[in-house]
Amino acid sequence: MSIELIIFLAMILVFVLACFKFKLPVSIAMALSAITATLIAGEGIPLRHLVEGMFGYLDTILVIATAMIFMKTIQDIGTLNALSASILKRFHKIPWLMLIFLMFVAMFPGMVTGSSTASVLTAGSIVAPILMIIGIPIVETATIIALGGIFGMIAPPVNIPAMIIGGGIDMPYVGFTIPLLLLTIPVAIFTVLYLGLKHVKSINYDLVKTKIDTSSFETYGTKLYIPVILAVVLMILGKVMPETFNLGMPLIFIISALSGLFCGKKVNFLSVSKDAIKQTLPVLGILMGVGMFIQVMTMTGVRGFIVVSSLDLPPALIYLAMAITIPLFGAVSSFGAASVLGVPFLMVFLAQNQIVTASAISFIAGLGDLMPPTALAGIFAAQVVGLKDYTLVLKKSVVPGLVIIVYSILFIIFSKNLASIIF
Repeated sequence: MSIELIIFLAMILVFVLACFKFKLPVSIAMALSAITATLIAGEGIPLRHLVEGMFGYLDTILVIATAMIFMKTIQDIGTLNALSASILKRFHKIPWLMLIFLMFVAMFPGMVTGSSTASVLTAGSIVAPILMIIGIPIVETATIIALGGIFGMIAPPVNIPAMIIGGGIDMPYVGFTIPLLLLTIPVAIFTVLYLGLKHVKSINYDLVKTKIDTSSFETYGTKLYIPVILAVVLMILGKVMPETFNLGMPLIFIISALSGLFCGKKVNFLSVSKDAIKQTLPVLGILMGVGMFIQVMTMTGVRGFIVVSSLDLPPALIYLAMAITIPLFGAVSSFGAASVLGVPFLMVFLAQNQIVTASAISFIAGLGDLMPPTALAGIFAAQVVGLKDYTLVLKKSVVPGLVIIVYSILFIIFSKNLASIIF
């Protein structure tokens, strides 16, 4: 047995014990497993490498923190509530289209924060009551907002698993927008129609409108949408004129959040910011732990060992291994799955287009947020709708989950063809 395999198994063992036996946070478990690897490798506790790894995703951490401030601001001023009520009012006569737009609302926080949990707890808590009011059962509602959070986490502009995978091979997070949209949007539409359409063939809007809160939109009107529109415009300007107008994502989110103070309900920006940072701290901690984990895997040769071992597998088994191991490892953390397994699998597929392949692998990694025992997206979605048994959400997610895996593998197989069209 090679020393690299021993180190890798020790890292996984310490990681699992710390998470499940001693109930430590994922970030602390990753740090302990990284230190375990350096001790076995005879490197002691190399503080330089640990600190360097910890700050490897500093840019991503800044994006998530500021995006969460933006999301909490537009939630508190009433933007998300107004958007959901407006969609219901305008499209209640076209149920399939209404469901698609409600799914996009459920995805939106995940798209800007890169966190499925943030998506479920913000937009999910607003969309879920509407879905149940129009007739969708509680289990299907919980499943829709859980999967919506995952789709949002993977959709652009912020996809943390893709950033982690790209960072593992020094590939910049550039050019991912179209591949990620092509991956997530079709599956999101299929999912919400598959789970919800049969329950909303007809909607009694006169009855429904008495049960939803439209006060924000009635009071402030379209002003509520200014922060979202401003954020989108600033992002587009950064893409169209990168040399003359490139504020960076963190500054864009802060500017857009500040604009929200003048567009809706009065909020205390300092209090909102504190709540946002407090809510996102676990995610930021995980990213620091992931950075240390990757740094140590590289330093000890474990990452190279995994890549070489994966290359020895027949092509069919590589796809099967990826479809099974990445979601299962994501039971601890989808970010951890992206770093520990996503990076090596991307290196196995070096012959394919790297951007399309990394996008597809990140989509599979996103399923980790449904896997027990952590299952952040699923458990929070169940709590939002008042469902006690989370496993019902997992069962309803089987078909969409299989669609995600098969669709992502097809993207990898045909990545060169897709890249020639996209780019």
